[in-house]
Amino acid sequence: MSTDAEHTEQPGRVETRAEYLLPEERIVGSDDPHAQAEAVLAESDLREEDQNLAPDTVLEQRSSDETVTPIEPPD
Repeated sequence: MSTDAEHTEQPGRVETRAEYLLPEERIVGSDDPHAQAEAVLAESDLREEDQNLAPDTVLEQRSSDETVTPIEPPD
């Protein structure tokens, strides 16, 4: 498992993320884009390392018959 320091030390990673805010981030603005970028990237790294931290974002592999109870046609 890697550490936060290993990720944030990648040259320009935080600076690039701070410079290129997402459209919704630009709309509301940011008091400290650099700190925001560090926080976003740290959380992203954690989720990448352990997908159970964000179970709502994990793509499930199920077939359609495993998702709902089939409706019986009327007699």
